[in-house]
Amino acid sequence: MLLRVEHETSYEYVPMVRTAQHMAHLKPADRDGQKLLRHELAIAPEPAQCTESIDVFGNTRSFFSLEYAHDFLQVRAESLVATAARAQPADSLPWEDAAESMRYHRTALYDPAAEFAFASPYVPRDDAFAEYARASFAPGRPLLDAARALMHRIHADFEYETTATDVNTPALEALALRKGVCQDLAHVMLGCLRSLGLPARYVSGYLLTEPAPGRPRLLGSDASHAWVGVYLPTPQGRGSWVDLDPTNERLAGEDYVTLAIGRDYSDVSPMRGVIHGGANHSLRVAVTVAPAEQVAAPGTPRKTRDE
Repeated sequence: MLLRVEHETSYEYVPMVRTAQHMAHLKPADRDGQKLLRHELAIAPEPAQCTESIDVFGNTRSFFSLEYAHDFLQVRAESLVATAARAQPADSLPWEDAAESMRYHRTALYDPAAEFAFASPYVPRDDAFAEYARASFAPGRPLLDAARALMHRIHADFEYETTATDVNTPALEALALRKGVCQDLAHVMLGCLRSLGLPARYVSGYLLTEPAPGRPRLLGSDASHAWVGVYLPTPQGRGSWVDLDPTNERLAGEDYVTLAIGRDYSDVSPMRGVIHGGANHSLRVAVTVAPAEQVAAPGTPRKTRDE
C-alpha cells in the first residue's frame, strides 16, 4: 500500500517568543517491511539551523532552532510511504519461558529487546499492572495468545475519552480511570507486559482511516496514533516483534505507518522544545493519511484539530 502522510503543527504565541529550540520525530521509519520513499520537512519562520540525527532507538529526529523573535511557528511534514502486510508468527513460547529468557544470567547472550522490559519515565513496573494482566496470562499460555487476550480486555474495559487525560497523565492513573486515548491505552498495556517481565515497546505513527460512505475525505481530520510492540523470543535466539493496537483491538497491518519506537511517549513525542518567552500559546495539529492516488483537489474540505 502506498500512503501519503501530512502532519502540520502550528503554534501562535503571546507575547512573542525570543528564542526557541525544538526536537521533532516526524520522519517515518524505514524498517520492518516499511519503505520511506519521500519526506519533506518545512518550517516557518525559517530556522537558524536544522539538522537530522539518529537516536538510540534508531529513529530519525530533527533538531532546529530559531534565534530571533517570532509570534508563530508552523512545522509541516509530508511523507510518502510504502507499507506491506506484516508476517505474523504462528506460535510463541509460553509467556513464563519468554519472561525467563529475558532475565540476566552469566552465560546468557545479550538480547537488545531486554531493555524494553524495564520501567520508563511514563510507565512504571507496578503490582497493579501485573494484577490486571494476570487474567490474560494463565500458566503455560503462549505469549502471543496471552498478549492478544490482554489487548482485547483493554479495548473492552477502557473508554476512549479525549478529555479524561492529557499527555502527562501517569499510566497508573489511566489504569485506575479505565479511560483515555491511544497513548494511555498503549502505556497501560506496556505496564502490564513489563510488570510480568516481558519486553514491550511504544510505537508512534499513523493509521489510515476511511470517511463514511458518500462523504469526502476531510484533510487534516486524522491524528497521530500509538500502539504496542510485543517481543516474542525464540529458543534459538533473537526473536521478533508483533505490533498490537489496543485502541482498535487488532494487529497492525499495511494500513499502519510507523513513525518511531521508544520506551514510551516521552521518547518519541512528535514535537517538543524549549522557548524563551511566549507565556501563552495556542496549538493546532492537522494530520492527513490517505492513499497516494487521492491527491487533494481544489476546494477539498480541510479540517484541523486542537490538541
